[in-house]
Amino acid sequence: MFLHFLSIIFVLAPSVIVQSLDPTFSDDVLGLIVFKAGLQDPKAKLTSWNEDDDNPCGWAGVKCDPKTNRVTQLVLDGFSLSGHIGRGLLSLQFLQILSLTNNNFNGTINPDLARSGSLQVIDFNQNSLSGSIPDDFFKKCGSLRVVSFASNNLSGQIPDSLGSCLNLAVLNFSSNRLSGKLPSRFWFLRGLQSLDLSNNLLEGQILEGIGNLYDLRAINLAKNRFSGWIPGNIGACLALRLVDFGDNLLTGSLPESMQRLSSCTSICLRGNFLSGDVPQWIGKLNNLQSLDLSANNLTGWITYSLGNLQFLKELNLSRNKFSGGLPESMANCYNLLAIDVSQNMLTGNLPSWIFKNSLQSVSLAGNKLSGSITYSSLTMAASFQGLQVLDLSSNGLSGEIPFNTGALSSLLLLNMSRNKLFGSLPASLGGLKNAQVLDLSDNRLNGIVPSEIGGAVSLKELRLEKNFLSGKIPTQIGNCSSLTSLILFQNNLTGSIPAAIANLSNLQYVDLSLNDLSGSLPKELTNLSRLLSFNISYNRLQGELPVGGFFNTISPSSFSGNPSLCGSVVNRSCTADHPKPIVLNPNSSDSSGSSSTNYKRKNIVLSISALIAIGAAAFIAIGVVAITVLNVHVRSSVSRPDVALTLSSGEDFSCSPTNNPNYGKLVMFSGVADFVAGAQALLNKDCELGHGGFGVVYRTILRDGRSVAIKKLTVSGLIKSQVEFEREVRKLGKIRHYNVVSLEGYYWTPSLPLLIYEYFSKGSLFKHLHDGAGGNCLSWRQRFNIILGIAKGLAHLHQMSILHYNLKSTNVLIDDSGEAKVGDFGLARLLPALHHCILSSKIQNALWYMAPEFACRTVKITEKCDVYGFGILVLEVVSGKKPVEYMEDDVVVLCDMVRGALEDGRVEECVDGRLECDFPADEAIPVIKLGLICASQVPSNRPDMEEVVNILELIRCPYEGQEDLELN
Repeated sequence: MFLHFLSIIFVLAPSVIVQSLDPTFSDDVLGLIVFKAGLQDPKAKLTSWNEDDDNPCGWAGVKCDPKTNRVTQLVLDGFSLSGHIGRGLLSLQFLQILSLTNNNFNGTINPDLARSGSLQVIDFNQNSLSGSIPDDFFKKCGSLRVVSFASNNLSGQIPDSLGSCLNLAVLNFSSNRLSGKLPSRFWFLRGLQSLDLSNNLLEGQILEGIGNLYDLRAINLAKNRFSGWIPGNIGACLALRLVDFGDNLLTGSLPESMQRLSSCTSICLRGNFLSGDVPQWIGKLNNLQSLDLSANNLTGWITYSLGNLQFLKELNLSRNKFSGGLPESMANCYNLLAIDVSQNMLTGNLPSWIFKNSLQSVSLAGNKLSGSITYSSLTMAASFQGLQVLDLSSNGLSGEIPFNTGALSSLLLLNMSRNKLFGSLPASLGGLKNAQVLDLSDNRLNGIVPSEIGGAVSLKELRLEKNFLSGKIPTQIGNCSSLTSLILFQNNLTGSIPAAIANLSNLQYVDLSLNDLSGSLPKELTNLSRLLSFNISYNRLQGELPVGGFFNTISPSSFSGNPSLCGSVVNRSCTADHPKPIVLNPNSSDSSGSSSTNYKRKNIVLSISALIAIGAAAFIAIGVVAITVLNVHVRSSVSRPDVALTLSSGEDFSCSPTNNPNYGKLVMFSGVADFVAGAQALLNKDCELGHGGFGVVYRTILRDGRSVAIKKLTVSGLIKSQVEFEREVRKLGKIRHYNVVSLEGYYWTPSLPLLIYEYFSKGSLFKHLHDGAGGNCLSWRQRFNIILGIAKGLAHLHQMSILHYNLKSTNVLIDDSGEAKVGDFGLARLLPALHHCILSSKIQNALWYMAPEFACRTVKITEKCDVYGFGILVLEVVSGKKPVEYMEDDVVVLCDMVRGALEDGRVEECVDGRLECDFPADEAIPVIKLGLICASQVPSNRPDMEEVVNILELIRCPYEGQEDLELN
């Protein structure tokens, strides 16, 4: 549209064409009819084109010179035509404007089209043309003023002959697949006023020749692979009003000559590798309305001179390394509508001016801001009635949420998540009638969810997870008919799930896990036809799980931790079954022997029926007492988080029973430990899943049909005492997160410590990356989702003060939905001390994921070590290559290879070749860059995992149709 607008308003000083009437002007009719013959016209736009007419001047889309009746303009924009641009148009000898935009023309570009001496405008924008631009196309182009091939499928290089078009004023080749460097003659187009080559695969440096383009008013080279510095003489283009070099590989600082661009209204340099600070002279660009320097490596304080930009409307400095506070001088930017300084290292309190000016969008997320949000500040903001987006997430803000928050009636998004806010939720939140997203998660909020929340009738996403909210889920939530996401996990909510939720027909994601909800599930939930995820795990729900719709395919992990749920979906009868306490003998074997020995080899199950069979009149009283004790034990096992059971144990499950066996302790954090085949099958060699630095993992099956993974620790000689071991394991057992493997329980003896984890049949990430056949190659969407899942899981562990120490692709498991689950975490906590020698010997298989500081005894091991391993893991997922690959004559270190490719402008070549071109470069390249930053040799240069999660969510493209993430 931008180019089309230019082509209309462009001052084409048309010379008066003086010529005698040519009786052969009917050639125009013939040429257009031949052109029409090769087209498909589904909307019958060309019905007025009649070959019997004397001239075509009355035809749709055709304009003629009134004196000569010769065709001067052919404008068929948006006619829905398809087919080839045929040779019939070559007959239009006096054609000045040819515009065929927004159609479906295909095939290649006819090299003879531009040879007409009168043609001034060629606009083929938004079609399906393919092939390369013919080099001959521009050999006779003296009259051309406007050329656009934007939004097609053109490839190859920009022809050098373009330099012959000395009168060219507007050039648009954007959104194609053009590659290579810009031709050297390109910079001699001194009449060029608008240049758009964005969204291609062009590379090389932007040469100093740009200074020759004195009349240039708009230049857009965004989304290419240009490298090097911004030309130092760009300031010679004094007429420049728009500069967009975003999403390239540019380095260095902002050249001082840019301060001469006083006419410039828009500068975009986002998504590069620019460094240094924002110079003070930026405040001299008095006409600047939009400034975007986001996603670079800029440092220092944000200059106070920004306050001089009184016409500034949009400011984006996000995803840099700015420190200090926002300058108070920006209160003078009276026209500012949107500011984004998220993902930096800004400190101090919230500046008062962000609530005073008529701002519409404010994002300060991912900084280190402190202080509170005051009542008076929101009163000011409410008086302007313009604020639509307020994102203060991931800071250190404290205090209560002001009770007048609902006065911000224009808000569409309110995000205060991941702060230190406390107190109750204000009832005024119901006044946010236009709000679509309300995210107050991961704070310290308490009290109830107010019933007034039902007044926020436009809500699509409500996130209150990871707080201390109590009370019931209000039934008024059913008034939020547009709700697609209801996320309330990890609170202290009680009562039943209100049936009103079943009326929210747009619901896709529901997470009520890790609360204290009870009662049965409303059967009407099966009517939620758009449901994609419904997590109610780790509550006290009971009764039958709904049958039908989404619930027929619900993942077992979505309702685990509710032992009283039953029904066909969970493969558990709804009869009044009670769990049976057990005593297992791990010293038993399968060999035959006497009846007494066989009796010892069996699992001794004490049930009511067994007691009756054994009992006699003399033992009736004892039986009654035993039954009473057992019933009390069963009831308490449902209400308590742990169920402690005893196991008869020796040195190993495979050894023979001894005369004086030791007894171990088995603890399950939820449910009951009832193994199908008894203790002797727990460590069956045939069920071995794998082994690592800390032990061997086996699979076994519980009585309820659920599989679990049992890890036999092989570091028992180094493990702490039983008290310390149990204390550490219970801490690990409390960790519950989508992207973290749950520790279900443990077993202890000094010689045989076992950890019991949830089991995932799809295996490890290593298997999917390196062991699968080419046909089962992970798609880009699956890979991105896995990377984001690992980041979220690792960020949660760090938030719980848990270091992983042993991150690698074999320790990341994949569930049936394609979600990544971080496993094998925190096991180093079980060692008596974090001794470098012990650690290195136990995690030597993760050598190439280990941060360099592991080799230094004097450097403290921190979360940044995990961040390094994550960075290597990101590169492994994107490239499909192992961290180190040994060739016949060489050793290829993945990190070094990717870094070298980035420096050479070949970073896209690092994406797994099995994906071919089926990946979005605007996601893949930033993800690779993020991986390299995380794998920095200097710990302080690595971001926190919480920052990594935020960056990934910003990188993620909003696809219209998300591909299926499930793994076959």
